[in-house]
Amino acid sequence: MIYSKQAKSIRVMFTPFRDGLQSSFGGKVRLKDILPAMQASAEAGIRHFEFGGGARYQAPYFYLGEDPFEDMQRMREAVGPEVDLQILTRSVSGVTLTTQSPEGLELQAKLMKRHGTTWDRNFDFMNDVRNLVNTGSLIVKSGMHHQVCIALMGLPFASDKVHTADFYIDIGRRLLGSDVQIDSLCLKDASGTTDPKTIYDTAVGLRKIMPPEMPLWMHTHDTASTAVACYMAAISGGADGVDLSVRPMASGTVQPDVRSLAHSLKGTGFSLDIDVSRLTRIENMLGELLQEYAFNPTTTTPDARVLGFPMPGGAIGPNVHMMDKAGILDRYSEVLAEFPVVVEAGGAWTSVTPGSQQYWLQAFNNVLHGRWKKIDPGFGKSVLGYFGRTPLPPNPDVVKTASEQLKLPVFEGDPLEAAPKNIEPAQEALRERDLEVTDKNTFLVLAAMVPGKKMELNEGIRLLTGKPRIDIPLKKKEEGTPKPAPAATAPLTGPVTTVCTVTENNVSRTFTVTVAPAWESPGADAVPEPQPSGGPVQGTPVHSTFAGSVDVSDIKVKVGDTVTKGQVVANVEAMKAQHDILAPVGGRVAAVHVAIGDEIDSTQPLLTIG
Repeated sequence: MIYSKQAKSIRVMFTPFRDGLQSSFGGKVRLKDILPAMQASAEAGIRHFEFGGGARYQAPYFYLGEDPFEDMQRMREAVGPEVDLQILTRSVSGVTLTTQSPEGLELQAKLMKRHGTTWDRNFDFMNDVRNLVNTGSLIVKSGMHHQVCIALMGLPFASDKVHTADFYIDIGRRLLGSDVQIDSLCLKDASGTTDPKTIYDTAVGLRKIMPPEMPLWMHTHDTASTAVACYMAAISGGADGVDLSVRPMASGTVQPDVRSLAHSLKGTGFSLDIDVSRLTRIENMLGELLQEYAFNPTTTTPDARVLGFPMPGGAIGPNVHMMDKAGILDRYSEVLAEFPVVVEAGGAWTSVTPGSQQYWLQAFNNVLHGRWKKIDPGFGKSVLGYFGRTPLPPNPDVVKTASEQLKLPVFEGDPLEAAPKNIEPAQEALRERDLEVTDKNTFLVLAAMVPGKKMELNEGIRLLTGKPRIDIPLKKKEEGTPKPAPAATAPLTGPVTTVCTVTENNVSRTFTVTVAPAWESPGADAVPEPQPSGGPVQGTPVHSTFAGSVDVSDIKVKVGDTVTKGQVVANVEAMKAQHDILAPVGGRVAAVHVAIGDEIDSTQPLLTIG
């Protein structure tokens, strides 16, 4: 049992307004639905909030039609000038999922500081000290408090070389020995999979080499129901601060409720710097403000299986929502089971964004297409060295496959040097559309740029031209709402291919079904009437392979083109990744029914092959 003869107050960073939103809803919560509770929290005496970065930078303009910088500014105004507001950044990726140039990261730091940020927590999923030093210097230059992270993770396979206390302490030693200014250290376990003993040993070891005045922070998630034990281990080992939340965005994939840890510390000599008696009002406000939102049980319920698939709470939430939307949530368990394979083959980088997303998408691809048949670009670039040095050598066969599929060589240089220089292309895109070229507009476009993604789909461009995509996880309307009468259906004039999902004993299977008119059946006597002018297009429709909703990201053919069976004719985006749509038959493209950027489901054909 932990105990301190001398009373010690543990600082709390309050997380419901960033990590709570991300872990529960993928960050897709409108500002108006949280701002009153945030203001009330400040009035209750809370002085340190997480309010931006991570998915909460992208979500406002990717899915809500809101400017993330304006949201941050309004949050600053709501809590007042004396409160510390903290963001989360991803080293060489900044607030994006790809690598960024030093110039882009410098612009990011300047904008974050300008819009109310006082602390920047910076981590590197590779735990590459070189990356942390190089990107940390830009944070220091901006004037923000520089909190550098050592990323933790419990391995889903046996190894005594990485993700041990000695491994983490050595990272801390190299960081503290660098020439970059470090204002505080944080042990960041995004998946909640590190055991308390490793956390305690790491905290004790770091305290021996840290300046006594430098704060040591601990961050974890309660996904496996071990967060309070881990926090107590960190506090016993010398941690000065922890991250906590409040219901309804607490525990499960989020941080524990403040009240849980406060209760666990009673009589130990340690206490929290938050008055827990004032949290009920905040909880009630959030419950009322978020009553329209659909809390998914997968994100609110603890799941000890995470110990075998170390996914951060902030990634489980968005991925569950995306799988549900795409109609493939029934394959969730299969993806989890593939996790240990991709973690070990990749080189055991830490499961924090974007590394966690790379693990997820590669496991997803292995399930959908067969193991290593389709290398996710992010996963492939990581094993090839474009994000930094992996903790363990990656599987050489996977490295070879990634190099062949992505047509990229192994890279051993500085990831910042290999990152694309996107400031000028972003500004050119603004000028082409007669949009104002400002620092903020440039970064909104730059941070949404992904290799191979068409600029008309860029979320920054869509926001600035008044065409944002809106995707808010609200509760479905009550059953019984009158539905409009179905439109008259044209008679079949040829074979029609569609997709149906059959659920039996809670197991869902998706089938592609082709229905032919009676006259096309062997021995049929009926003869079709001639197709009227302007009627349905004859031929084989081409559908998305996902049962749920996806976005059309590219159309590879046009009307009149001749295609062969198996040819890639379109791309759709699901799970933040591109997926090929193949021609089911050969023939000539008779019609294209969608445009790039359209959201469709499996009932809507993308095109028809005659």
